[in-house]
Amino acid sequence: MRNREENRKHVLKKLEEMGIHFRIYEHPPLDTIDIAQDYWKDIDAMHFKNLFFRNHKGKQHYLVIIKDTTPFNIHKLEKTLKQGKLSFASEKRLEKYLGVKPGSVSPFGLLNDIDKHVKIFIDKQLQNAEFVSFHPNDNTASLVLTHDDFIKFLTSTGNNFEYFTP
Repeated sequence: MRNREENRKHVLKKLEEMGIHFRIYEHPPLDTIDIAQDYWKDIDAMHFKNLFFRNHKGKQHYLVIIKDTTPFNIHKLEKTLKQGKLSFASEKRLEKYLGVKPGSVSPFGLLNDIDKHVKIFIDKQLQNAEFVSFHPNDNTASLVLTHDDFIKFLTSTGNNFEYFTP
């Protein structure tokens, strides 16, 4: 398990190797969306909450990316995604599949999902964003990149993803 600094360096190195341009904004650890919104208000990008779930048997894991201001209702999400009963994955599973700790969940954690086990569901609102923002696997920074570059990164991971309306 990498520490915060190593996690961030791993993400930045991958983006640089892919020729993806980004801006990075430093801030204190942002453990909740409510705290984060105070720091994000002056950053020109669409921001997201990243939620990591497992199915009821624990055999499948999901990264759900929802616009930060969209209300979250797990029962509605279960019906929308049609993946059965969902529950938040444990810290152990989060570290195993995404290589991050709670509070630092990010699609960049897919770099650590070597077996392409995690399935991704993305809020359709992301498709309308010029710029998107996510933690670089470290919740002491926010990384901003274009929507197109984010999709380029996501495609490069090899994980399956689809859009949905939360």
